[in-house]
Amino acid sequence: MTDTTARVHELNLYRQYFDLVAAGTKTIEVRVKYPHLADLAADDVIRFQIKGTDETCEVQVKRVSEYLDFEALLDGEGPANVNPTATREQQLTNIRAIYPPEKEALGALAIEIERRQ
Repeated sequence: MTDTTARVHELNLYRQYFDLVAAGTKTIEVRVKYPHLADLAADDVIRFQIKGTDETCEVQVKRVSEYLDFEALLDGEGPANVNPTATREQQLTNIRAIYPPEKEALGALAIEIERRQ
């Protein structure tokens, strides 16, 4: 008998990105390779929450890919999968506003997600 209980990770998400995830149009979540995300793997569940609210949205992790930086991630995954409402350059600016250079230097994670019903 195998344990089929998925590991659940709780992460905060800004409203603009939360809405895209909830709608199912954002299929790649971008994160810095922090130690607490080192064990994130396919079939895990992420429960996104808008900080300061009770709003949550659950997704299933389909895969996790590592990149050296955000530019390589956007080129490898396609900007439309990360944020279908912004250009590649806008996304790069927005991501780097969230994560300064010393965080980007840790590496970038592309987390392919699928909205759970």
